[in-house]
Amino acid sequence: MKKYFFLLSSFIFSGFSAQETIAPETPAKKDIIKMTAPENPDKMNIIKTNVTAYVFRNINLSYERAFNQWFSLNMGFGTMPEGKVPFINSFLSDEDEKRFQNLEVKSFNFTIEPRFYLGAGYGKGFYVAPYYRYSKITSNTFDFYYDYIFSGTTYQIPLKGNGSAHGNSGGVMVGVQFFLTPSKNLVLDFWIAGAHYGKGQGDFTMTSDVILTPDMQAQLKKEIEDLDIPYVNYTVETNANGARVNVDGPWLGFRSGLSLGYRF
Repeated sequence: MKKYFFLLSSFIFSGFSAQETIAPETPAKKDIIKMTAPENPDKMNIIKTNVTAYVFRNINLSYERAFNQWFSLNMGFGTMPEGKVPFINSFLSDEDEKRFQNLEVKSFNFTIEPRFYLGAGYGKGFYVAPYYRYSKITSNTFDFYYDYIFSGTTYQIPLKGNGSAHGNSGGVMVGVQFFLTPSKNLVLDFWIAGAHYGKGQGDFTMTSDVILTPDMQAQLKKEIEDLDIPYVNYTVETNANGARVNVDGPWLGFRSGLSLGYRF
């Protein structure tokens, strides 16, 4: 009888031992949730600045909010304080550039950009971003000189100019965003390439201190039209007091850069 009791006790003890060995191999429900949960989903906000834009005097800030793993909304603004036109010699010849004296501009832009993440998500990985942008450019009061030729003699006529133009455009950008630290707080956003296209409107006036004859007006009109500023469509009207330049046509722009940000 003792022998049977001993065998029964050994069998029961072995059953308990087997359960203790098997149990750790089966993940608990909370462990399964932990393994499938996204990385730091509680950090849904990022504040960034495009550091490469400061080369163009563009002070900028953007805010990105993730709504789920694959979708976020990024909103940003930039402003360029009044100063020299960046890289003006890339679209005006040296001779044409000399016609503008004391020319300075300032600008403002606002961008709203839905982002669709194709990788890890929640603000990380490769993304495609359609976007809308509003831009405005304003000039100071500058001097413009044109050459009036009469009877073989060249007279330099000065005019005072100023004005502004704005544009509404839409485009698409592709990029990739990384988390740079183990805490995933520091962010690098690489704008690989983006382009936008839309419509621009604006007016610039040039006023002369002398009354312009019809012949002087015709020469002034031709000289402004021959500036041939790229990516901008404009028409020129002249009168006895000077000229009016009307911007009304395509508004084109490109985007690329590196942004640094903080995720919280």
